[in-house]
Amino acid sequence: MQLSEMHFDSATPVDGYGPGFFRVGGQVWQGGVVIWAGGVTSWGGFDDQVPLLALTDEIDVLFVGTGPEIAPLPTAFRQTLEAAGIGVELMSSPTAARTFNVVLSEGRRIGAALLPV
Repeated sequence: MQLSEMHFDSATPVDGYGPGFFRVGGQVWQGGVVIWAGGVTSWGGFDDQVPLLALTDEIDVLFVGTGPEIAPLPTAFRQTLEAAGIGVELMSSPTAARTFNVVLSEGRRIGAALLPV
């Protein structure tokens, strides 16, 4: 089987993660993060919607990583993002990070909000 190399152009993929941190573009971020093609910023969790709503013109879909396991999203959190025109896909943080990288390499308007594992 032949594997294709992923290219990210100027976008920054998730390089790795571990207990309480994510490595994005070679830089370690403690705690939750929001990542999109144009950058990365800290994220305080479901009550911290400001950095997500700031991306309404940058992304179409947001992968939400809920930590090591899939967990339900607060209803108000999902409703707020969807009302702003952002689609929400729920998954564990490891899965969300991998899926973000794949979709990002396709040049799509994607973001990820990841809680630490």
